Parts: sequence; structure tokens; C-alpha cells
Amino acid sequence: MAVPKKRTGASAQGHRRANWKATVPATTTCKKCGAIVPTHTVCPECGYYKEVAVSIKNENYKADAKAEAKKAPAKKATKKKAEKPAVEETVVEAQEVAVEEVKAEEVVEETTETVETEE
Repeated sequence: MAVPKKRTGASAQGHRRANWKATVPATTTCKKCGAIVPTHTVCPECGYYKEVAVSIKNENYKADAKAEAKKAPAKKATKKKAEKPAVEETVVEAQEVAVEEVKAEEVVEETTETVETEE
């Protein structure tokens, strides 16, 4: 590890630390109770964050709120899965139509062959 050859003077040390300033944390007011709260934190007075009860201090808090929040994106995923069979059904229908056309062509060919053999 590097070791300095000479001691740093108090003046040089002070110049270096001149930018070490304490800043006042940003605060907002709670929309529910009006208490002063640091930004992006749950209100310690009422237990709300972004108008949603997220703390045990609140009477409206639900322990299953996290589970409900996770279920919502799952519903969107199921809708996408539901759309895929519709696409598969159209492909199956197109294949069935193609098979019917081939059968119709075979019937036409058979009738023309029977007409030719009868003559």
C-alpha cells in the first residue's frame, strides 16, 4: 500500500475538504395527513405511500396487498396466451379449407376420368 513521504498540511487538507457539505434532505408533505415526509418514503404518521396503505400503522393495510399486486401482471400474461390459440385456430381452419379444396379437385378429376372411360 502506498505511504505518503510527507505529512499533508492543515491548509491543504482544508482545501480538499471544502466541498464536503451537508445537504438538507428533500421533503414533501403527505397527501393524506399533511405531515412532512422525506421524498420516496412511507409516511410515518399515517402509513400511506402514493395514496396506498402500505404500513401496519394504517387500519386499511392489507397483508395480501403484495400478493394482489403480483397477480395483476399475471392477468395480462394470460390474455396474451389466450390470443395465441385464436391464431392457431385460424391456421387450422386454413388447413381444413386447403384439404377440402384438394378433395374437391380429386372428385372433379375422378368424374372427368369416368366420363372419358364411358365414351
